[in-house]
Amino acid sequence: MSSVSAVPSNPSASGSAGMLYGGSSGRRVTVRDIAAAKERHERWPMVTAYDAMTARVFDDAGIPVLLVGDSAAMVVYGYDSTLPVTVDDLLPLTAAVVRGSSRAMVVADLPFGSYQASPQQALETAARFMKESGAHAVKLEGGHRVLPQVEMLVSAGIPVMAHLGLTPQSVNVLGGYRVQGRGQAGDELMADAKALEHAGAFSVVLECVPSELAERVTASLSIPTIGIGAGPGTDAQVLVWQDLMGLTSHPAKFVKKYFDLAGEMERAVRSFADEVSTGVFPAPEHSYR
Repeated sequence: MSSVSAVPSNPSASGSAGMLYGGSSGRRVTVRDIAAAKERHERWPMVTAYDAMTARVFDDAGIPVLLVGDSAAMVVYGYDSTLPVTVDDLLPLTAAVVRGSSRAMVVADLPFGSYQASPQQALETAARFMKESGAHAVKLEGGHRVLPQVEMLVSAGIPVMAHLGLTPQSVNVLGGYRVQGRGQAGDELMADAKALEHAGAFSVVLECVPSELAERVTASLSIPTIGIGAGPGTDAQVLVWQDLMGLTSHPAKFVKKYFDLAGEMERAVRSFADEVSTGVFPAPEHSYR
């Protein structure tokens, strides 16, 4: 977007209370703050979080939205897809992220099977996340088929983040983790995005869609788009934190590794183990008298 040059290269250094990324309002980010960022063409980051300690780090870094994703199925619980994770699995993780942060909006993923059956099921599930974990919004996957759920949640006062494109909960129907929205499917995705906006969603994640399509969707909506594998034309970008920190061994094409955390952790634990085995640790300064 051409207006991105108006955004400071390091918003956290500017100290502007009005900025979404790196701002210092002294309160939680709300859907109104996110809408305002869209109006002023501010791009912003979202990352996943699953525990209080990392949530505090990301919150201190100025990340305005933390997603407790159903990706926890893989990066926390060790499954090979998002499908097995349950509401009871995600509730304590969401509560921990809320406790560990003070400014970021915390969005909870509604896991597979917890909202598809009916709007009433979606409301019951979302209400648990709001009441039991303190989440500030929920995210669900799908287009026209989940419009009744979105409308029900929004009418009940629950902010909804939508999710289109590659929707991992539908991976078996989609035939694997593949780019979505090419050809006629792009028109269908555009229609879904507009319908979700009309239903009251405050934002929409676009995952693994062609860059040109993501840019057109972004331009057509008044709510922000959040890209993951959708090119640079969206309003925001999201990554799983273990991916961007280099903990995953085979990340997707759209992932950029910003740190070799896996290597650093291995080096640290090997140093600890070597010092234990040779009697160097604990030294006198690490012992009590």
